[in-house]
Amino acid sequence: MRIQIITAGTTGSVAPYTGLGHRLRDEGHDVEIVTHAKFADVVTCCGLRMRPLGADPFEELLGAHERLRAPGRSPGAALEFVRATRRAAVALADGLLSAVDPKADLLLLSSLVAPLGRVVAQYHGLPSMGAFLQPDTPTAAFSPCTTPWQPPGQANRLRGHAANAVLDALYGAANRALHARLGLAFRSGHRLRSDRERSRWPIWHGYSPVVLPRPADWRPGLRVAGYWWPHECPDWEPPALVTDFLAAGPPPVLVGFGSMMPGGPERLAGITARALRKAGLRGVVQSGWAGLSVVNDDVITVGALPHGWLMPRMAAVVHHAGAGTTAAGLRAAVPSVPVPVMTDQPWWAARLVRLGVSPGVLPLSGLNADRLAEALRRVTGDPRYTLRAAELAARVGLEDGAGAVARGIAEAGAGARLGVRP
Repeated sequence: MRIQIITAGTTGSVAPYTGLGHRLRDEGHDVEIVTHAKFADVVTCCGLRMRPLGADPFEELLGAHERLRAPGRSPGAALEFVRATRRAAVALADGLLSAVDPKADLLLLSSLVAPLGRVVAQYHGLPSMGAFLQPDTPTAAFSPCTTPWQPPGQANRLRGHAANAVLDALYGAANRALHARLGLAFRSGHRLRSDRERSRWPIWHGYSPVVLPRPADWRPGLRVAGYWWPHECPDWEPPALVTDFLAAGPPPVLVGFGSMMPGGPERLAGITARALRKAGLRGVVQSGWAGLSVVNDDVITVGALPHGWLMPRMAAVVHHAGAGTTAAGLRAAVPSVPVPVMTDQPWWAARLVRLGVSPGVLPLSGLNADRLAEALRRVTGDPRYTLRAAELAARVGLEDGAGAVARGIAEAGAGARLGVRP
């Protein structure tokens, strides 16, 4: 079967699909990942084919978000963020028009791509499925992931519908442009979402049911598969700087914010250095998109390293609580100190606390060296967090999320038997 996996966003929105793509390729499928050109090395080093998605507007979007949350922001910062979001959606629509292969047998669409990608799939008469890293279907079991975590209750369903209405509005201009370019009668985002639910469009969720169980009130066709772990190239070797540092003392703490650009890298680096010193801990700092850099006798700074190799060697992880980094920490059996920045990160951060692998959430806006040091002392000094992390890792390790998707596709078959043609 000829399968396109289409995803957009940051590194955490791309890397898990390399593991899913590899598994599908091992099952005999012809797999191509469609994403931003800057992730070519992430995809092609794994032996997968890649097709560029076109312009990448997400760095501009992250920059607009940073200006929105900055102290003393201008009155127009919120409007600028909304406009940047709409421009990103329009650019995504343009990219999809040129990237979707009309000869594909199946499209797997990430959550950011799905609102527009399903329209293109239907236009070409192609079967499609969702391949989401976060839930977006309203449920009483939990609040929508773009809002603060809330315990079970019927109000969560209302929150979910409201969150989806906001998202559909942000895609409005892109949706109009896409329908016009395809010569289709316009359908609103609400209409498209209603059609998706009424047709029971299949959606696979790439996270563990141990971490977030499937809600009992979800419709058929919504499946929680388990995590899709990023594929790690077999010939990769760790830098000598890192192996020597690890061998020279006790396990350090990993500090990194991935693709986030939380602003003020010098300030954030200073907070990190002082907190590690106050807590009496060694550290490995990942520079990431934030450009962090801390170097002294007890701290090294590194670039991108496979989390599957690095995190199990850590005592704890300080991170932004993106879906991919959250998953990597759980897999590695290490406790976390989440410092969320935006979108679904506060929600996943709260989930880590409820799972018992974190002493609490440290919002970036209130982060300082004393608070971070205290959190580090708690997470590394109380064995309950490490024991709970090991327990969850053992359960997550029994799952085969990519295999579940591969088996589901094989059982359904191609074309009409997938039940997803328009």
